[in-house]
Amino acid sequence: MRRRTAIAAAALPLLLTAVACGTAQKTATGATPAATTSAGTGTAAAAPSSAAPAATLSGPLGDAKNIKVDGTAGTMPKVTFPAGNPALNSSARVIAAGDGTAAKDGDTLVANVSVYTWDGKENKVVGSAYEKGTPEFVPVNQNLPKVLHDGLVGLKPGGRVLVVIAKDSLDPTMIDNAKQQGTDFGVTSQVLVIDMVGSAARAAVGSAKDPGIAGVKLVNPGDESAPTLTTKTTEQPPKDLVVKTVIQGDGPKVKETQTVMVHYTGKIWGSDQEFDSSWKRGEATQFALNQVVKGWSQGLTGVPVGSRVVITIPPELGYGKEGQAQAGIKGTDTLVFVVDVLGAV
Repeated sequence: MRRRTAIAAAALPLLLTAVACGTAQKTATGATPAATTSAGTGTAAAAPSSAAPAATLSGPLGDAKNIKVDGTAGTMPKVTFPAGNPALNSSARVIAAGDGTAAKDGDTLVANVSVYTWDGKENKVVGSAYEKGTPEFVPVNQNLPKVLHDGLVGLKPGGRVLVVIAKDSLDPTMIDNAKQQGTDFGVTSQVLVIDMVGSAARAAVGSAKDPGIAGVKLVNPGDESAPTLTTKTTEQPPKDLVVKTVIQGDGPKVKETQTVMVHYTGKIWGSDQEFDSSWKRGEATQFALNQVVKGWSQGLTGVPVGSRVVITIPPELGYGKEGQAQAGIKGTDTLVFVVDVLGAV
């Protein structure tokens, strides 16, 4: 499955893309809206490694507290590293606290992340959201290295935090995976400068109305609880793509080039068979709209952030004639989704 990770996908080695990723995983009984799928998940155990033992450092170590970060949050930071080898212990410190609602566990932040390899030599910037021109979704959960999780909790919009991720934050599998990707945590650490822009919503909240699609029922319990979608019907499905707003959001309209953070449930028209639900997984997910089935990319483009919509997708705008056998979707099936649009970057 094509997917975009939460923290600088191009910048981080496998270990952090695995733990920080907020995207949905394709399950044995489910199918995400992704246009293509691939086997395996980012958290699978690494294959046995025949790599040489980790190198050791000689000479003085630099102190993480002496890393200097210039510039204001919202602009590309200028990071100056102390002389000496990298510190091999993890740490975090707030550069700017920001203002407003503090981030807490379970939030998904919208943030600009800049990543550096601290090797005591070149200390290169590996990648930055500022270079890409768009922020990232950063889920704050217990799957993150503790130092990163704790560094993000309490940060406020406009705030900036520096996080040093070293080998003491990582388990052996993570370290081995990183080494196979070219990062040896025996002699290097990673430094992240994270600028919080804001937070994605946890659910679409507001006055709900009936989607008005014959054959589809939706119960909206309110607050952050998941809606209940029912598609058991003898009604014939719509031949064309249908998008109905249930809760009207007041955020910016989603663009076809963006990545969205969503909660959703997907069912098959007529049978009420559920093939996927982020709500049941307990974690919102993200999709680049140019990497999902056409029904999603077309259906969500123009929808205001904060909205709940019901989308019916005919086969030709879903998985096509081939269907998705692993999820029980035939090539003739019409798909029905209820989607909360929580954010877009």
